[in-house]
Amino acid sequence: MSEDTSKLLAALGDLAGRASAPRLRDGVASLVLDVTGLDATERAGLERRIRAALVAIPEVADVRIAMHAEKAQRTIIAIGSGKGGVGKSTVSANIAVALARMGRKVGLVDADIYGPSQPRIMGNSDRPELVDRQIVPVRAFGVRMLSIGQLIEPGTAVAWRGPMTGSALGQLMDGDWGDSEILVVDLPPGTGDVQMTLMQKWKPAGAVIVSTPQDLALIDATRAIDLFRKMDVPVIGLIENMAGYECPHCGELSDPFGTGGAEAAARVMSIPFLGRIPLTLPIRTASDAGIPPAAGDGEEAAIFLRLAERLLEEVNLAAA
Repeated sequence: MSEDTSKLLAALGDLAGRASAPRLRDGVASLVLDVTGLDATERAGLERRIRAALVAIPEVADVRIAMHAEKAQRTIIAIGSGKGGVGKSTVSANIAVALARMGRKVGLVDADIYGPSQPRIMGNSDRPELVDRQIVPVRAFGVRMLSIGQLIEPGTAVAWRGPMTGSALGQLMDGDWGDSEILVVDLPPGTGDVQMTLMQKWKPAGAVIVSTPQDLALIDATRAIDLFRKMDVPVIGLIENMAGYECPHCGELSDPFGTGGAEAAARVMSIPFLGRIPLTLPIRTASDAGIPPAAGDGEEAAIFLRLAERLLEEVNLAAA
């Protein structure tokens, strides 16, 4: 190792582990910087620290840094439903938050192009930045998040045909997700272009279907399950939402949407049943207020934590 190289490495200190091929020639210090797993803000901060460290060397007049990153291997979990109005987006957001609270590095993609609701549920409508042609997700409750709802004016109709929705999905999926190890993708209801594009181009590790217990919802959920199976995406779980209502005044339990339908359907179709979510006022009010229940400490948070744990179990089984 040359004396100049030793000077560069010594100046870098604990940052030397990310640097390779350091060289000093004619007053110009150059090196290759490994930025794998870092988002745009972290990359910029690391670059500033390295430049400051190297220009402090008397022999250095200029610094040139080349960056490279290994392509991240992420587990993509698609959360879908056969029809709208079953609470799929609420489930997606809260599972993402629950996974983050379990110590996982999570990204949430709001792929419901025509009806984006994650900015409201996650309480963050900030417009994401564009850095090096990549959209940089915003953060909320320990989760990185991107939604078309952050890129358009509130209340604006998205009147796009199939190719445009596919392009929008690509920008969200290929955003700067940094060191996120799991991407939870909140799909639009049904079996359309967005679902097909996601499965063909990004191949999720598994799909989760959300349904209410009623027969009509389950009929549509069956169609969504059939699509995932035809595209060789394993359906790793079925979640029954709005499963029972407890009167806040008398405590009486009722089942406005029926009971046990999703669990029975999962059994018939040989799909893991991940659990059920009751129809409760706290889940609705917290979601409308932009505070996912999974971020709290009550019974609702515990429900989503159990669902996230079961989901990870099935993801690991599907990968084995």
